[in-house]
Amino acid sequence: MSASPAASRVGVWLIGARGSVATTAVTGCAAVTAGLHPPTGMVTETALFADTGLPPLSALVFGGHDTLDCPLPKRAEALSAGGVLPHGLPGAVAAELAAADREIRPGGPAPGDTRDPAALIESFAADLRDFVRRRGLARAVVVNVASTEPAATGAGLPPSSLYAAAALRAGCPYVNFTPSTGLHHPSLVPLAQSSGLPHAGRDGKTGQTLLRSVLGPMFAQRALTVRAWSGTNLLGGGDGAALADPAAAAAKNAGKERVLTDTLGSTPEGETHIDDVPALGDWKTAWDHIAFDGFLGTRMLLQTTWQGCDSALAAPLVLDLARLLARAHETGLTGPLGELGFYFKDPVGDGPSGLAEQYAALAGFAERLRNAERFREVERFRDGERLRDVERLRDAERLRDVERLRDAERLGNAERLPDADGETR
Repeated sequence: MSASPAASRVGVWLIGARGSVATTAVTGCAAVTAGLHPPTGMVTETALFADTGLPPLSALVFGGHDTLDCPLPKRAEALSAGGVLPHGLPGAVAAELAAADREIRPGGPAPGDTRDPAALIESFAADLRDFVRRRGLARAVVVNVASTEPAATGAGLPPSSLYAAAALRAGCPYVNFTPSTGLHHPSLVPLAQSSGLPHAGRDGKTGQTLLRSVLGPMFAQRALTVRAWSGTNLLGGGDGAALADPAAAAAKNAGKERVLTDTLGSTPEGETHIDDVPALGDWKTAWDHIAFDGFLGTRMLLQTTWQGCDSALAAPLVLDLARLLARAHETGLTGPLGELGFYFKDPVGDGPSGLAEQYAALAGFAERLRNAERFREVERFRDGERLRDVERLRDAERLRDVERLRDAERLGNAERLPDADGETR
């Protein structure tokens, strides 16, 4: 509904391209494009983004990096068997999955890889440049959907930062959908500032924190004192395995806790725990236990349970962000896009943490894109007028040429007329 009239093809380069989120995003894009399923969960397909010039889903071309070698069609079949993807859908979009799989390149650093960070960055950037060139793309957006890393320590660049640096070197907008370091590494700050590229992140907000970003402002606006806020996450799949590492879990929880501090104005008692339950596969359950005081100190409790499929919650947001960053790049926007905080637990910039305020900021961003599209339409109109002026000038010149030719013919005929003595002049 919000597609640009000139549907130039746009690349979406996924870090962790064979993971559950990436596989669901590629499958979902193909299914929606083919009309097999509605774009449920895609904010860019709502009226908010009408006439903003976003690239259509049919214009997206997928590729990426991964250290795994399981083909995407096989990965999609496994997700379908687990109830993440509808039965029969992987077969219906097998050609699109195979096409994306052919564009996935080995990630790294792999065990035994002796290349230094500079060589790895250049190798990843070369893969990106080759992808854009071979596929004839107007641009490509890099989206990190890989497993969560522990928080970076020291001066060395973790893998997420190597990929982020490669994206900027290749001239590609960048999205960090994970809590991993990515562009947040201190040594990459100058590169991000000088690149002239838009970027957004970090850590996609899909479940428990999404709910907290609604409930936190509710308590604050109703002047109810929150005494304690504790939570537990049960999840399996790749995320569960990755977050079994206490350092990775700490990086994940930092964003969850920051939302409460920002929306409540103080940090309540309590902690959030993450437990790996392999039997859950790609499904997760999140519990929150909130103790708060009401009028005259009356003590009350609110408990919430969120049960969902993380891949199905995240994939439409990944598609949203790829389209938004592509359009931002096309219109010349640069630097951190704080208006996209609606999508993240730990957004760049100093924007609000409450979901309603973040949605208002997103609406403002949509209007910026809409104004850019209107300006482009005006320029196209002016170009058309200039072209018509040129054509009118050419027509006038042709008319003058015809008149000059006719004048020459009349003069030639006059010279051939006989004079009074019967001689031809």
